[in-house]
Amino acid sequence: MGNAELLSIHVHPVKAFRGQALREAVVEPWGLAGDRRWALIDDGGKVVTQRQQPRLALAAAEPVPGGGVRLSAPGREPLTVPVPEAVGTVSMDLFGDKLEAVLAGAAAHRWCSAYVGADVRLVHMDDPAARRPVDPGYALPGETVSFADGYPLLAVSAASLDALNSLVAQGPHSGEGPLPMNRFRPNLVVGGTEPWAEDHWSRLVVGEVEFRVAKPSGRCVVTTTDQDTAVRGKEPLSTLGRHRRLDDGLVFGQNLVPLSRGTVRVGDPVRVVA
Repeated sequence: MGNAELLSIHVHPVKAFRGQALREAVVEPWGLAGDRRWALIDDGGKVVTQRQQPRLALAAAEPVPGGGVRLSAPGREPLTVPVPEAVGTVSMDLFGDKLEAVLAGAAAHRWCSAYVGADVRLVHMDDPAARRPVDPGYALPGETVSFADGYPLLAVSAASLDALNSLVAQGPHSGEGPLPMNRFRPNLVVGGTEPWAEDHWSRLVVGEVEFRVAKPSGRCVVTTTDQDTAVRGKEPLSTLGRHRRLDDGLVFGQNLVPLSRGTVRVGDPVRVVA
């Protein structure tokens, strides 16, 4: 992997909203700065994602100074939401993880509810160092994570996407391909590797930052959602089911945990150190 490099960096300020490409990002212990520090919950406290609301793919959240976000979506006037004061927390359920978060203001709840057509609330993770540990089955002591599905970062190789698209083209739903990288909502996209090279990573250095590879990323129905139209299809789950079925389910990409702080930049060299 001598010429591997970081091709692109992506953050998703509000979980399930569309991603943003960056030229560089600060790596914090719980993920990239600004990534998935906000999320939606329903009236029972359960997280709301594209699993239930594919239209969230069309909503955007742009970071603003101080940690707030500017929300935008088709048919809605943009709304800037500041970081709420941590005067109290609300309990929420993120795929079985019970944790506390801080409610945004009433204007944000109205905006998000009107867009999705259901009663939802916007919440903010005020203290990622304390709120949510990484799955203890795959974590080291003290590791924490934002509102990401389970791990601080997700890395995918461009060569693996090319290989997957070749398999999609040979399958019964070939008309859905080729699939773009945003179906997989990665944080880091690596170029210059062999297809499926990430299957063999255990430690990775990107620029100045070292990462531990926790486990392959199990994929869900969100990957079948076109991130530009919110229309669902059969791919890539149909093809992953035939070719990439492991104990963790249908897998694509690797979950990473930072072992150091620093900044990653597009073009950084990527080295496998174990």
